[in-house]
Amino acid sequence: MNPQTESSSDEFSGRLGLIFATIGAAIGTGNIWRFPRMVGANGGGSFLVPWLIFLFVWSVPLIIAEFALGKRSRTGTVGTFRIFAGNNFAWMGLWTAWISTAIGFYYAVVTGWCLNYFQSAVRGGLGSEVDTVEVWNSFLQSPSQVIFFQLIAVLITMAAIWRGAKAIEKVNVILMVSLFILLFSALFLAFVMDLDDGTLDGFVYMFSIQPEYLMQPETWINGLSQSAWSCSAGMGMAITYSVYMRKDEDTTLNAATMCLANNSISIIAGLTVMMAVFAVVDDPLSAVGAGSSAITFLVLPEVFAQAPGGAAVQLIMVTVFFLALSFAALTSMISTVELCVRNFVDHGVDRSQAVGFTTVSIFFFGLPSAALWIRMDSATGVAFPQFLEVQDHIWGYGLMFSGLFIAYSIWKYGWSRYRVWQEENDITGFSMRDYLDNGVSSFRDDFINTGDNDWWIGRWWDYIMYLGFPLMFSVLMISYFVDLLVNVHDPWNPSNPHGISIIFLFWGITATLFIGLNRYVLVNRMVPTDKENPSPWPLYVLSGDYELEPRPLYRNVPEGAEAPIDTLPGGDDDFIVQLGDPLPPTYTDDRGNKHAHSLGTVEAEIV
Repeated sequence: MNPQTESSSDEFSGRLGLIFATIGAAIGTGNIWRFPRMVGANGGGSFLVPWLIFLFVWSVPLIIAEFALGKRSRTGTVGTFRIFAGNNFAWMGLWTAWISTAIGFYYAVVTGWCLNYFQSAVRGGLGSEVDTVEVWNSFLQSPSQVIFFQLIAVLITMAAIWRGAKAIEKVNVILMVSLFILLFSALFLAFVMDLDDGTLDGFVYMFSIQPEYLMQPETWINGLSQSAWSCSAGMGMAITYSVYMRKDEDTTLNAATMCLANNSISIIAGLTVMMAVFAVVDDPLSAVGAGSSAITFLVLPEVFAQAPGGAAVQLIMVTVFFLALSFAALTSMISTVELCVRNFVDHGVDRSQAVGFTTVSIFFFGLPSAALWIRMDSATGVAFPQFLEVQDHIWGYGLMFSGLFIAYSIWKYGWSRYRVWQEENDITGFSMRDYLDNGVSSFRDDFINTGDNDWWIGRWWDYIMYLGFPLMFSVLMISYFVDLLVNVHDPWNPSNPHGISIIFLFWGITATLFIGLNRYVLVNRMVPTDKENPSPWPLYVLSGDYELEPRPLYRNVPEGAEAPIDTLPGGDDDFIVQLGDPLPPTYTDDRGNKHAHSLGTVEAEIV
């Protein structure tokens, strides 16, 4: 496909497809194994209080912003930041895409674990007579097995996104409907287990508020982090999927629906795990608080193996759970890969090539997480993947910066509109009242309350994005690093995989590289100076025998969804065009000289 001659845009068939796709992206293994651990470690119902509060003051407002950004820009994360923040800040979109992709490297491995445990459950390999520690250790210490299931996860993901939005929509509908059925089935069986002793103590603990936990800052920090990660707020997923929105889709209702559905699945999964564990484990809080991998792959098979009703019910219970876990992992993998693919397609890469390149890269760069540094905990005798855990340690909190960058784009747009208002009304100086009325509210008025939204968003959203969000971001990051300083031995040692220095090192290198790429790769493209006898790449790059020409950005705008972007900080770029529209044949360089654009010339020859 040549993007200059391709005229059709990709879009979801309707709201149902969009909602299922976004719910699938948000719902992942964190809902099913991390959430129950957080509930168990933070006082049951006490944890639900901050978790629900931050749903409405962090996740929903940020997802609304992402939907609004993507719906107007009609590009992935790189293009969205280029349009909304300006050409100098396209690297923020690359950071957002990289964080999601870097997480995808090891998330594909985790998805492979889930698929392996599902097939083991089907074959009866997780019965009551099985030593779950031995099963886990033998699997994790067998690189060939881990890599095999990692490959299956990657191939399924590639097949799901190969044909674009319609295929992604269909796959997510099938997987999410199946997931709902499976989780409700598992919940019913867990309820029977918990009711068997006549106490329903797991259910009671899940919804009982213990005030002392609400007085602990850790409970609130964990509630905020779980809400942010679980809803994928700030990951760029909502930006990516909103590219495929129809014109009349509502950003606010879709955002709220997605986040509420995500939290509902967490509640169902949490109840399933808590009731099952409380039913058969003597010390249930220690079991659920033993760590994400431990509770999922070590404790739960033993718990389900004791379900009432005999071997048949036990087999159904463990099979249903790990199938649901596999579906949740796969839907998140689909959004992770699509986020990366969308950015390539926006810049003129054929979709099939982008899908192939991205999936191969995710598989290749995930190999170290699958096979490197598999260590044995001497205290428990349980194997653990240290390289994978280090990657999670480094990139997990990098997601918070993506959310901060989204907020920055909103702040910048508000300031730019305030300055335009001043010029139009011949006003000088700064007035806070004028700024609040004509700057702060601009993004909400122009891109959220557009007439297509079923729910009108008030000024509360402005307060959250301008004041609440940076405050919550600061508290989360400070608490994280203070925790590392207090609880990690020798945290400043760069060789310490759980320390602070390794985080700053990787973050610093990545940010510096991306900022450096901004001018030379993201916004412009390097072409050889000698057009008649060009040197091969990368010789002309290394020799400096190149010039910069604007890199085209192709917007995916469905029919009838055209909307102006020229008032946005980077929207007046002539080389940001709708898919199928012609490129300008020439461009003007920094010295004011006019040149023929190489891709514009190619297009003219094609036509």
